[in-house]
Amino acid sequence: MSPDELVYLGILAASIPVGFLFRYLSPPVKQGAALLLGLSIAIATCHIHTLHSLVTVIGTWIIIKSSWRHAPALSLTWTFLYLLFFRLATWFGLPPPTPFANAIQLLLTLKMVSLANEVHSFHMEKKKDVSSFAKSPVIGGLSQEPSLYDILSYSYCYAGIMTGPFFRFQTYIDWLRQPSPQVLPGWVPCLQRLKLVPVYGALFLAVNSVFPLAYVRTEEFLDQNFFFRLFYMIAVFFVFRMRFYAAWCGAEAGCISAGLGCYPEKALSKPGGGPTVNYSPDPTAEEKYDFKTIQNIDCYNTDFCVKVRHGMRYWNMTVQWWLHHYIYPNAPFKAYALRAGWTMFISAYWHGLHVGYYLSFLTIPLCIAAESAMEASVRAKLGPLGQNIFDWVHWFLKMRAYDYMCMGFVLLKASDTINYWMSIYFIIHIIAVCCIIVGRALKGAGREDRRGHKEEKREGEKIENVKTGENND
Repeated sequence: MSPDELVYLGILAASIPVGFLFRYLSPPVKQGAALLLGLSIAIATCHIHTLHSLVTVIGTWIIIKSSWRHAPALSLTWTFLYLLFFRLATWFGLPPPTPFANAIQLLLTLKMVSLANEVHSFHMEKKKDVSSFAKSPVIGGLSQEPSLYDILSYSYCYAGIMTGPFFRFQTYIDWLRQPSPQVLPGWVPCLQRLKLVPVYGALFLAVNSVFPLAYVRTEEFLDQNFFFRLFYMIAVFFVFRMRFYAAWCGAEAGCISAGLGCYPEKALSKPGGGPTVNYSPDPTAEEKYDFKTIQNIDCYNTDFCVKVRHGMRYWNMTVQWWLHHYIYPNAPFKAYALRAGWTMFISAYWHGLHVGYYLSFLTIPLCIAAESAMEASVRAKLGPLGQNIFDWVHWFLKMRAYDYMCMGFVLLKASDTINYWMSIYFIIHIIAVCCIIVGRALKGAGREDRRGHKEEKREGEKIENVKTGENND
């Protein structure tokens, strides 16, 4: 493990026991302590680069105070432009930000855009002047516009400050105002989330030692046979998954220990978004709680879901919620594939400026189009057994597609990514294009067959009518 990874591991490990202590603090003390701890982590790991995140927060606060009507669009523009400046800091003679500063900046960008949208919704609801505007703080929109201190506290809350998960400002406020945090579930769900982390960590270390990523960039690797080069991407993506499974499960455990994102099951919470229905806590009934609001990874479904589009749904789930609510609906296209492409482009930009991100993310819409074409033209015409076989083949190709796209994500450079994809003859791109062509051809043939059957039926009806007329005569 690299020194940076050890720092991440230390912060994640420390956040779990610390979280249980936060359950015993009053709301004002909890808010101040979470801010102080998070800011201390930021300063200790980012040093002078902490100013980047501070400027982002102050800029968003100014936007919200000066123009709440346009805050969603302005905050998105502001934070994404600042991301560009942040990544090109060396062009302006500034020192390059640390990886820790980059991690904080990424999460902060999501938080500030979400906050601006929440404040906008608050003012729109207030403008309606509905008599039932005053809502319970456990659900719905904000009850008041946040102060600068509130925004700073939310931005630098220690929970998930570097690794996520993303959570909305309303989720943060609900956490501060929990009436009895000590009685909320803690140890059991925390241990449940941590039980496989040692396995993920051990697999990450073992497989990474056998299949190092650096080997892909060597001439010796290109001299290996095709099947070895093809298998290597499977190993690399496995290492990639194990690393994030361990990190995100650990990050979720840190939130669980503090009680962050804990809601009754009947709230039907969504990862990132929180409760989706209004609910009233019943003091006479025993509530069942969950932590779905801060769930960032579904390891089983990531590996075993069938479709490419579903694979995205179970990976980095809180960020997927953010993209689905703030980017996808505002895409300048109507077609699903184009809207998905736009969303993936924004996601790639959020991750960084490396061309590998864009090559990987923009392959996803192609794969989605391919699976949609084959589902409509092939799977829909099969029986139960045929559909079961189709789904297994679909799952296998889905995993190979993510193996393939992962290489661009980890190799980063355009030359390294293209060289690797070229060494396996752009196999996933070719399969995807072939699936689209075959799917459309079969769909067109099916349309022609249906047209032919309709014409035959029409001719048959004409002949029958003629015969009927002759018999009547």
